[in-house]
Amino acid sequence: MNEPSMEKPTGLPPQTFDDVRRVKELTVLYNVSRILDQSLDMREVVSPVLEALAENVDMQHGTITLLNRKTGDILIEAAHGLSPQQARRGRYKLGEGVTGQVILTGEPMIVPRKSESPLIVDKTQRGKQADTSFICVPIKVGQEVVGALSVETPFLPERVLKDDVRLLTIVSSMIAQAVQLRRAAQEETEKLERENQRLRQELRERFRPSNIIGNSHEMQIVYDQIAQVSKSNANVLIFGETGTGKELVAHAIHYNSDRSDKPFVKAHCAALPENIIESELFGHVKGAFTGATAERKGRFELAHGGTLFLDEIGDIPPAIQIKLLRVLQEREFERVGGTETVKVNVRLIAATNRNLEAMVNEGKFREDLYYRLNVFPIYVPVLRKRKADIVLLADHFLEKYSRENDKKVRRLSSAVIDMLMSYHWPGNVRELENCIERAVVVAEGDVIHPYHMPPTLQTAEASGTLTKGSLKELVDAFERDIIVDALKSTRGNMASAARALNTTQRIFGYKVHKHDINPKKYAG
Repeated sequence: MNEPSMEKPTGLPPQTFDDVRRVKELTVLYNVSRILDQSLDMREVVSPVLEALAENVDMQHGTITLLNRKTGDILIEAAHGLSPQQARRGRYKLGEGVTGQVILTGEPMIVPRKSESPLIVDKTQRGKQADTSFICVPIKVGQEVVGALSVETPFLPERVLKDDVRLLTIVSSMIAQAVQLRRAAQEETEKLERENQRLRQELRERFRPSNIIGNSHEMQIVYDQIAQVSKSNANVLIFGETGTGKELVAHAIHYNSDRSDKPFVKAHCAALPENIIESELFGHVKGAFTGATAERKGRFELAHGGTLFLDEIGDIPPAIQIKLLRVLQEREFERVGGTETVKVNVRLIAATNRNLEAMVNEGKFREDLYYRLNVFPIYVPVLRKRKADIVLLADHFLEKYSRENDKKVRRLSSAVIDMLMSYHWPGNVRELENCIERAVVVAEGDVIHPYHMPPTLQTAEASGTLTKGSLKELVDAFERDIIVDALKSTRGNMASAARALNTTQRIFGYKVHKHDINPKKYAG
């Protein structure tokens, strides 16, 4: 079959066509080089590169596809002359169609006539034109094939098509670095998305109500309230003394709500200086005040779609209370120094250790704001009113800090448990946690003893654990605690307990009988 003659200008020597084409090729390579010099961001360079191919050497429908190493999918990253719908349809597997074959083998392919080749799968549904050729070359980074560059041209002689392959191979090598950066960015984005999902799942597990430690009746009421309010969008006001775990309750509400996939943003009102709290909550525009060198989003904008937790709401200044009330009513505000109205969709959870109702009566807190916040109140009980949870919490913190400090501390002595139960815990759960952390740090064995505890718990006035009595009574009480601790460690095995205390079984048995201790109680 004779090759079709190339149309040449009349009166020019035969070599003129090749000369013109070489000039066009050099023009393309120059333009591509100039485009890549400006940026290696693939999103910025691929479209101009494909346009240069179309305008200078009549290579239409230029397409760049990338291989996803994780899934094996080949997707269109950029295409010239394709609609977004056509580009989305262009999804291939390794070995599928011309593109899949080129990426699989790393070798270029020429299809002289699209309409006559079974390898043309036409995923984009552009059709198989009879007078169209298809060329596809691999994009390589080193020896690795990372994608492909393909074009369509008018039906041309094989010699000319091979020249096109040579040109496209050069172009593909020039854009390979941009392709590599783009693919690395895609994979990093996917990695971050997976990590984000994993962290969100961890947060859900960590902050679900079942992970708040406590089985007391008082805490069961709190759990029921969390379950009631979580799925709603109602504002929540959490009351409780410092250290009771108000923030944990706020976390539990958010991560059991329909907003759990959205941000959970915190702001501690008492810790924010009055002169910057407005900027922290509502953001500011550039130049709004000295030091405002750039526009900045506030906590409300950062929490859009999710939950904003305002801790110690009772310390918020009166001027900010007005603006906060407007956000709760209108769901909109202006940044500091700005005029543009910002609309937000935020669920507000506030917490306080102060008596807001008394503050309202004293004129220190706006009544209308109080009622806007107090839609669903939750009271977190103090530790001294949930005695049943003290040992449970202490064991939890013991395990946590033993693990963190790489220690083998396993349990609390009986005397320590008595101390914990007798103490009044003005600092609530936070104070208990700090006490156990300290005890684990200073402990040398596997048991926490009274002398490991802070001095505040070791005084008779504070703990109530030291009682007046004779020396013999105090020594007997101490001896009994040591024997009980040994039996707990050995699960009631008297022989092992005697060895642990470096005494004979006979003496140990005598002491057990003397103090009326039942070893079977500690078995199992």
